[in-house]
Amino acid sequence: MQTTASLSASQPCLPPHLYSELSTALRGDIYVRGTTNFDNYTRMFNGDIKIKSLAVVCPSDVQSVSRVILFCRKHTLSLSVKAGGYGTAGWAVGGDIIMDLVRFNQIEIEKPTTTGGFTSIRDMPPPGSKGKDRVDPLVIDRDWTGRRRRENARQSTSSLASQTVEKFLHPEGDTLPGSRRSVGTTSPGAPFPLLAELLRAPAPSNNNTTTTTSARPTSPTASRGSCASHPTRGIPSPSSPVSRPESSPVIDADPFGYLEEGFGSGHPAIPSTSRLAQSIPNSLFANPTFLNSSQNILTYATPIHSKAYITFGAGMRQKDIDQFSAANPLEASSLAGGRGAVPYYVPFAAHPVGSAVMLLGGFGFLGRLHGLSVDNLVEAEVVLADGRIVIASETEHPDLWWALRGAGPAFGIVTRYKALAYPVPVVFAGNLIYRFHRATAPSLIRHFRDCVKGAPRELYANVLLTAGPAGQDSLVVIQMCYIGPKIKGNQFLQAISSWDGERCLLNEVDEKSFLHQQDSVAQVLRGKAGNKWFIRSAVISSLPDDIISKTVMQFAEAPVGCTWLFELAGGAITNASGSCLPKSQRAAAFNVTAFHQWDVVFEDPRCVRSAEEWLFGTLAPVTIGGPLPSFLGCQEPPSRVIACFGENWARLVQVKKTYDPTNFFKNSLWPLNDKGELVPPDEHEPEHIRF
Repeated sequence: MQTTASLSASQPCLPPHLYSELSTALRGDIYVRGTTNFDNYTRMFNGDIKIKSLAVVCPSDVQSVSRVILFCRKHTLSLSVKAGGYGTAGWAVGGDIIMDLVRFNQIEIEKPTTTGGFTSIRDMPPPGSKGKDRVDPLVIDRDWTGRRRRENARQSTSSLASQTVEKFLHPEGDTLPGSRRSVGTTSPGAPFPLLAELLRAPAPSNNNTTTTTSARPTSPTASRGSCASHPTRGIPSPSSPVSRPESSPVIDADPFGYLEEGFGSGHPAIPSTSRLAQSIPNSLFANPTFLNSSQNILTYATPIHSKAYITFGAGMRQKDIDQFSAANPLEASSLAGGRGAVPYYVPFAAHPVGSAVMLLGGFGFLGRLHGLSVDNLVEAEVVLADGRIVIASETEHPDLWWALRGAGPAFGIVTRYKALAYPVPVVFAGNLIYRFHRATAPSLIRHFRDCVKGAPRELYANVLLTAGPAGQDSLVVIQMCYIGPKIKGNQFLQAISSWDGERCLLNEVDEKSFLHQQDSVAQVLRGKAGNKWFIRSAVISSLPDDIISKTVMQFAEAPVGCTWLFELAGGAITNASGSCLPKSQRAAAFNVTAFHQWDVVFEDPRCVRSAEEWLFGTLAPVTIGGPLPSFLGCQEPPSRVIACFGENWARLVQVKKTYDPTNFFKNSLWPLNDKGELVPPDEHEPEHIRF
């Protein structure tokens, strides 16, 4: 199989005269094909994407973004935009020129004004300026040298979501990060072996303490294929570097390395740029991991403000933003009458995602309480297809504003976002893990469904099935996240954990920081950057018994590396309006997703077929339109994309004609060409390696 480097070497490069012209127009860096920097900047989380681009540009300001657009239009070059690199379809790297927005990495938080408003992006200092900060010294920039990248990789992980779950899923002696087993083999023992001390633990009780049961035997009913996925182990969460970005001759670290580092590696504390946090005695907020300590006072802090506003550049990963929020709380009052502080978080999907989730949906732990990510965007700085730089909001360019929130990448390049953030002092959250058995799994899923029916908006919950290797047990995992303390959330844990059809292997639901909870889905998925990824999703109106039974029977034959997820929808999602996402999808009862990953050197058609048979066959009777756009995957037929927008599609097409009549932003989810004709995914999506 060809590697990224070998693919790069066999393709043409940007001609010298075009390189010279682009260099003159750009404030930033250009990396041409055949260089190490090019390979690193074009690397995607999905490892099966062929890169045929001529160069990567990393602009440092919005004017440079505009000039790159005009350059591409002048020379009839296609442009794609990368803001994280997590999209499985590969639209971000499908253009002749790739624009990586990594240098747009500033972030700040502001309290609401006395009238509840905010400072417009146009009135704020542009990135890189020396202007006055809105609240405290809030600018955080990354130094993109190899040394800083390696440091960032060491500090980032999903393991701190729960160290108990980490030990359960990734014990000592498990497959090492980055190593590859031979295709068709598995690691010795069970796929999720417990530590010796956990194996000897007593049977679980229906409370919120961590509990486990004995080791799992092989399961003849859970026979799997051999498209092996490799579990990885992680390290504690990263800090946000505070130095200015500098041009580096070689970026010599994997941009997704933070998902693969070993658990327990040394890491410095996350720095806080907030004077308020630094003024609290003992510097409690200098490192958000204090939430797990006896000094934690957040459970008893009452926010002064019901909301705040966070402004961030498009190069910020969602995890960067959450870390900033944790390290920069706003003032609160405490039960003792003293001074407290509470972190404010933007409603995002769980880690890991890039900033474009703000334009494509974004359903996460805060979604039922505060709505999707698109519902909490209040303003955006956008560069249009003709190079104009505009501010889009409810009062400025309202048609564009409507289209951006749901289909944004097809309408412009957003360089800065301003979003609502909400106080989250503490969450009562975690996992209940059971064996997957064909005979009992339907009963467990039905029990989960009945328990969460009519749940308050503060409760997020999902149930997922995750496949183990051939002859070994798979798992059923129930995740809950109550936005509030244990005293309010424990009743829901008691109800869910009352099921007695199987012993609970692990129950680690407890109070924890929201920052750590954001890693919990990635921790259970055991996602590996560089694997082949295939995602299919839908929203459904109900979850009848027969659908549950059919799902379990199908999943029992799914290959290893497959995870099927049902997450409770509703709540605030149903009330939001003013975006291009239709009301029909917002009224769904559950969001359903198949996450399939397998080794990039291995090919098994079942890894694709099993997901599509489940979504398009079993779930068809209860499916409502298309998925949330943020869940669109590779090789999606045009009808699926159009179905995402339902009754709003016709208006969306008209807005597209106004703002991008030539379909300049074709490297996106948009399924039409410049003539308005339907096109197959191959025409606006890069080629996939042996797909």
